[in-house]
Amino acid sequence: MEQLNIFGDAGQTVALPADLMEYFPGTFNRQESFSLMHEFINTVPWQQRTITMYGKPMVTPRLTAWYGDAGAAYTFSGTKFDPLPWTDKLQQMRETVQAIAGTTFNSVLLNYYRDGNDSVAWHSDDEYELGIKPVIASVSLGQVRTFDVRRKADHQDKYSVDLENGSLLLMKGDMQHNWEHRIAKSPKLSKERINLTFRIINK
Repeated sequence: MEQLNIFGDAGQTVALPADLMEYFPGTFNRQESFSLMHEFINTVPWQQRTITMYGKPMVTPRLTAWYGDAGAAYTFSGTKFDPLPWTDKLQQMRETVQAIAGTTFNSVLLNYYRDGNDSVAWHSDDEYELGIKPVIASVSLGQVRTFDVRRKADHQDKYSVDLENGSLLLMKGDMQHNWEHRIAKSPKLSKERINLTFRIINK
């Protein structure tokens, strides 16, 4: 089990406590990862939704889809997501991720970043349905993107890590209550990325 190494502004390596985050590169191999990404791009019924951020409606700068067990609905920024049924490939990925995380997930949010202009703003996954200390398993496919983390109480306490193709980032403990995360715009990047965050929705 590899503990996440995160790089600060000065370039030094900082180890974030393993009770908050763990990083597993190569969870899915290169060929498998690209195959899954292209299949999802072509088969998932992607939607671009309007959500409320900082009290204002905005169109999400990425495409999304929500899959899960029956009844595993999820409300994010005032928008309710009703789950689509699991596909065979998503079910297989879920089993792989569960074996590493030691957790049973009942839903997954897919985010499609079409290029570096797509992003997700600072936020925490701390919605009521996720429980007090949610365990979230984040799989990255395709283009490497930088995952930024900052402490809610002190925005100067911040780190970044490059999420590699086929990697798994496990977030747990007090992560969602004490920290925020984002994927910032990177206009120079032209390739596609899909991120899957496996979650536990308390019905």
